[in-house]
Amino acid sequence: MLSFTEPTTIVEAVQQLDTYDNADFDRGASRIKEIAWVLVRWVFFETALPWPSAFKASLLRAFGATIGRGVVIRPRFSVSFPWRLKVGNFCWIGEGVRMLSVAEVEIGAHVCISQESYLCTGSHDYKREDFRLITKPILIGNHSWVGARCFLAPGVELGEGAVAAAGSVVTKSVPPRQIVQ
Repeated sequence: MLSFTEPTTIVEAVQQLDTYDNADFDRGASRIKEIAWVLVRWVFFETALPWPSAFKASLLRAFGATIGRGVVIRPRFSVSFPWRLKVGNFCWIGEGVRMLSVAEVEIGAHVCISQESYLCTGSHDYKREDFRLITKPILIGNHSWVGARCFLAPGVELGEGAVAAAGSVVTKSVPPRQIVQ
């Protein structure tokens, strides 16, 4: 038997996807650069092969990312637009982490993003028939931990030393040194 929670909001408009248009979205790079990145991502990042982290960091830098010292990048990591990624020193990015970086993703120093977490900087306005794209950055403070299989929504800020427990869906910002689950 399926169960549903009581609705908290009435949806006034329903999406008409034939009216969707994201022509004004700035992808941040040329199509050639984006295609080159997709190929590099496929060969060196989304594979289970354990390419050295320093090598992967240098590839990310070549595509415009800011990557600090001592960053560990495990296999099967995916970031859509590396030119919108900033990672501080001594961070760990776990296996299978995915980042939809249609807006900036900024990760402080000494941060752990655990396996299979998803950082999502884009969504859609369900209140509009044209389902307009919404982008908001994600900021993760120094010494924070994003537990395994967490989802961080557009616009989320994790304060310094904050923890998003494993499996959390984080839709609002978290103050420093707080735990959400």
